Amino acid sequence: MKIGDQVSFKLEGQDFTGFIDKAYQNSFMITFKTDDAEILDKYHDRVVINKKKLKLIKAAPDTEETDDKDD
Repeated sequence: MKIGDQVSFKLEGQDFTGFIDKAYQNSFMITFKTDDAEILDKYHDRVVINKKKLKLIKAAPDTEETDDKDD
């Protein structure tokens, strides 16, 4: 998994989907949306989740670095 991938996870017994924002050694920071005021107040649309607890939904498109050098 990498930054930009869409993932699913459980948080306080509820299922959520979100996008990977930042990678850490064993976890990712996930940005997600919720209408639950209690979860919104507690997490502010961001949470750090262990890599083992995430399920990939959709991979982000690969960005290829191209060499556009004129020789």
